[in-house]
Amino acid sequence: MKKQIIVTLLCCAAGSLHAQQHYTLKSCLEIGLEKNYSIRMVRNEEQISKNNATVANAGYLPTLDLSAGFSGNINDTETTARATGEKAKTTGVFDKTLNAGLNLNWTLFDGFKIQANYARLKELERQGETLTRIAIEDFIADLTAEYYNYIQQQIRLKNFHYAMSLSKERLRIVEERYIVGNFSRLDLQQARVDYNADRAQYMKQQEAVESSRISLNELMDNQISQDIVINDSIIDLNTLLSYEELWQSTLANNASLLRSEQGKKLADLEMKAVKSRNFPYLRLNAGYGYTLNKYEISANSRRDNLGLNFGVTMGFNLFDGNRRRELKNARIAIENAKLQQADLRHTLEADLSNLWQAYQNNIEMLKLERENLIAAIENHEIASERYMLGTLAGIEMREAQKSLLDAEERILKAEYDTKMCEISLLQLSGKITKYLE
Repeated sequence: MKKQIIVTLLCCAAGSLHAQQHYTLKSCLEIGLEKNYSIRMVRNEEQISKNNATVANAGYLPTLDLSAGFSGNINDTETTARATGEKAKTTGVFDKTLNAGLNLNWTLFDGFKIQANYARLKELERQGETLTRIAIEDFIADLTAEYYNYIQQQIRLKNFHYAMSLSKERLRIVEERYIVGNFSRLDLQQARVDYNADRAQYMKQQEAVESSRISLNELMDNQISQDIVINDSIIDLNTLLSYEELWQSTLANNASLLRSEQGKKLADLEMKAVKSRNFPYLRLNAGYGYTLNKYEISANSRRDNLGLNFGVTMGFNLFDGNRRRELKNARIAIENAKLQQADLRHTLEADLSNLWQAYQNNIEMLKLERENLIAAIENHEIASERYMLGTLAGIEMREAQKSLLDAEERILKAEYDTKMCEISLLQLSGKITKYLE
């Protein structure tokens, strides 16, 4: 019986160890990019645009059809001889026709519309790649932010646990001194209230850690119940970014700016397709087939035809009623594409400036808060010594403890805010994939 219990406990322990997986930011991103449903759907859409970008879909290639058919006629006929005027009537005359053949149709020239269509399909293919890139960059930014949020919540949990341990120690001291009469019941009750408040805060923070873990698993398409062990225990910051370098990279690599440029090219190609109707068209058609006619009362009982037919058609559309309207709309679309591109560039510059200002401010705040933490630690140590000597009231000791926890919280927030600015700056400048390195 004892052996069975031991084996069961060992199996449970092994299962628990197996359920835990250690992750780095890179491994989280790699798993997410491979398994995330949204990324997989975007890649499928990109594949569709690649499949569409063919010469056949643009109209370069001919069409070849195989057709066959049967038709019949049942007629009542009456004929009158010219010489004698004699009439002859026949009812239910059944004539039959059977045909089969190959038909080739090929547009040789269509006013450069075919070329414009093919260029449009290739541009849509590139736009599909850009949309996939945008989705991947958004995903990297979201997962990276959640990864560091998980680290932030774990650090905060440790800070709350430390605060709870300080309150517990204070309660122990008060209880001992209350017994010997050095502290009043009011001091004891206040110490107990503070300890319970810290315990409640710690329990609430456990919920925040769990929520972040679930979000991280969701982004990676892991099982929601899967435990996560993060190798990183601090929020690693890059404080050496350069504004000029970021702006030049934004102009060259920003995915939204690239998509805007592709939208302008598509508008230009649409104008080219409309203008193609100002040119003549040239089409080739050819066929090879067999036709069988069967006659019930004719001089010939049947007739067989087997042969080739071909022809060339050249034409010019003189008026269709819509061309002028479509040309005007195409010019407006090109103008809108230019305006959208200029507006996007202006917006990107404003966003980069705002993020850069926040990034620099957070770095300076972080330096200041680290100095404050040193002072808060020293203040707490002095308060603890005075409290042990009985020269400091409990409420003042609690204030010193709260000041220490607040200083740690402000540092953590400044670190996380700086990291969020860093992520946004790298995403804006098209460098977000550096987190995969």
